[in-house]
Amino acid sequence: MSLLASASSPGAPEPLGASGASDALGAPGASVDAARVDTVYRPGGAVDVASTLRPLQRGSGDPAFAVAGSVVWLALRTPTGPASVAIRRSGDTIAISSWGTGASWAVEHAPDLLGRGDDWSDLDVSGHAFLAAARHRQPGLRLLRTNTVVAMLVPAIMEQKVTSRQAWRAWRYLVRRYGTPAPGPAPAGMTVPPTADEWARIPSWEWHKAGIEPGRSATVMRALRVAPALERTLALGRGGSVVSARLQSVPGIGKWTAAETAQRSHGDPDSPSVGDFHVPALVGWALAGGPVDDDGMLELLEPWRGHRERVVRLIGGSGFRKPAFGPRMTIQDHRFH
Repeated sequence: MSLLASASSPGAPEPLGASGASDALGAPGASVDAARVDTVYRPGGAVDVASTLRPLQRGSGDPAFAVAGSVVWLALRTPTGPASVAIRRSGDTIAISSWGTGASWAVEHAPDLLGRGDDWSDLDVSGHAFLAAARHRQPGLRLLRTNTVVAMLVPAIMEQKVTSRQAWRAWRYLVRRYGTPAPGPAPAGMTVPPTADEWARIPSWEWHKAGIEPGRSATVMRALRVAPALERTLALGRGGSVVSARLQSVPGIGKWTAAETAQRSHGDPDSPSVGDFHVPALVGWALAGGPVDDDGMLELLEPWRGHRERVVRLIGGSGFRKPAFGPRMTIQDHRFH
């Protein structure tokens, strides 16, 4: 069944027979059935699948993200239902297969996940040796766009003012307990996150058991009540000040949460994570040889306004690490209080 118009131009997806996708992906146990949808995406340039999709991974044990050999697997909650998506680069093409009631939607929007529409052509880092080298080493890095706002907003709220380890533990617990098994031949244990309605029905004691204190869980609930309005911000393009302001209109969502969401949901290229515990120091050490605060980070990134998140991603993907000293965020566990 062809769900996407065949196209030979660069950057266009085209249909692929089910057996062809099986050969390309080599998915263990894959079967051809009516619930499976396949396509081939020809990006017309370098795309590093793993690096581009990495912002979707919430820790090494994320039940909605897995890597099996050369295949990246995603368990997605789409507007039309759950979907498992298997993605692998093969030469000049990227093979994509999806299963579940959300498979057609997932395949249609998979090129956006892989950077379709993310234009780096105006980013000039030639005047900065470190960034020029980082860009040279990462020609296939792209900014993804999930086209799902609440699905990106809920985990971002979980990550407010806590360590990544705490947030990822909460994410694993709640997704495994209240999500649904990933359809199709996805790796064992993969789970599709809850719908907005399912998130809203999680009882308060389960949020507490997950380590999410009442302030953050209340913010999630406020966001869920206006979920349709938040999803409509996708029509405004790839982020920007208007999208950020609308996300921040929900009490409890500030600049950091709005940025972390828009980077993924909208593919915002100019939304550095102001208020992050680590990012300003990383940017400072990489670009100026020492730590800076949020204002200092923004000053360093100003020459690349319009591309500031792209520059942060280049730094993060370069392998550069800031010196390992200084204060660490205190881990507070409220689950047993």
